[in-house]
Amino acid sequence: MKGFNILLVILILFNSCKEQKKPESVKEESITAVNYSVFGEEFNSEDATTSALLYKEFKGLASADTLQTTFRGTVTEVCKAKGCWMKVALENGEETMVTFRDYGFFVPKDMAGKEVVISGVGFIDEMSVEDQQHFAEDGGESEEAIAKITAPKRTYSVIADGVILEE
Repeated sequence: MKGFNILLVILILFNSCKEQKKPESVKEESITAVNYSVFGEEFNSEDATTSALLYKEFKGLASADTLQTTFRGTVTEVCKAKGCWMKVALENGEETMVTFRDYGFFVPKDMAGKEVVISGVGFIDEMSVEDQQHFAEDGGESEEAIAKITAPKRTYSVIADGVILEE
């Protein structure tokens, strides 16, 4: 009886190791993985709007209004000092200045030209001369270019809670 039990266990193990055939009606789907990096808080990027639509929303904002937004766009410039801000292209040559909530995170300094998804609060900002000069210095502008900044500037701004960079 002992030999029969051992034979039975061997047959069961042998049978379980065989490759099982799938019915032809079941097709395998190839899944392509998207690698991405998250800076700041994670968020759902599926419902992100485009930077062109964000531009239209900015055009409808009053100076004291804000809007909660998640949008996709192309990075045009990043702080060269430590990645503490970036500019993202909108429409008609306009850009939005993106800073990070409470300087809680930074982004890589080599992100210019890459597509990102940003979640945060958008608003119209009257940027002071000092802030413009500071950002120009961080962006690697020349002393002559920095000296030409002499008046406050109305800017489209976003304080980001999170940034997703798809790689």
